[in-house]
Amino acid sequence: MAACFIKASQNEDTEWNEILRDFGILPPKEEPKDEIEEMVLRLQKEAMVKPYEKMTLAQLKEAEDEFDEEDMRAIEIYREKRLQEWKALRKKQKFGELREISGNQYVNEVTNAEKDVSVIIHLYRSSIPMCLLVNQHLSLLARKFPETKFVKAIVNSCIQHYHDNCLPTIFVYKNGQIEGKFIGVIECGGINLKLEELEWKLAEVGAIQTNLEENPKKGIVDVMVSSIRNTSIYDDTNSSNSDNDDTK
Repeated sequence: MAACFIKASQNEDTEWNEILRDFGILPPKEEPKDEIEEMVLRLQKEAMVKPYEKMTLAQLKEAEDEFDEEDMRAIEIYREKRLQEWKALRKKQKFGELREISGNQYVNEVTNAEKDVSVIIHLYRSSIPMCLLVNQHLSLLARKFPETKFVKAIVNSCIQHYHDNCLPTIFVYKNGQIEGKFIGVIECGGINLKLEELEWKLAEVGAIQTNLEENPKKGIVDVMVSSIRNTSIYDDTNSSNSDNDDTK
């Protein structure tokens, strides 16, 4: 209770508090803030920011008559900078979804796609569970990487008599060239394919820029390799023991 009292009244101007301050029990007395001084400092800070730096491009156009020649030069530079930033953002976020296309759209949408844009196309059949899994993952990745074009097409509309063993099929195009391909269940990652594993595969062929630092499947591969190695050692040992027994 006493502590609460001291805390509540430590800034009061009393002789007792002065004694406590002398002994270092209470902190130095806080000086009252000058509200006028604070307001002046705030206004000075606001004055340092040019008004056009807070405006949209449309507002800048409307307020052109209010600026002098020096401001207008700065505004032109600032407007160009904002415009380039806006264009870059629009370009980066151009896609953002997995779109369905037909075979007769393949050339325009994939082979002749925009310059320097990576295109991921999934050829699928809805009757194959692995194809449906890949479509689910690609839909999520399309939202995560809107600068990359993601499309899917029923395989019969693109290639006649394509064998089910080759599905799912994923092609990665850029500037009309195939940069990567994954054909069949195994190459696509297996029936238990995880989203991060597909993301890594696509990043390896340059289709997307991932933040993943290593292959999510690396741990599983290491365990499999270790298991195979141990099995091999065990078989070699048994074979050696068997040979020794036969010699005896």
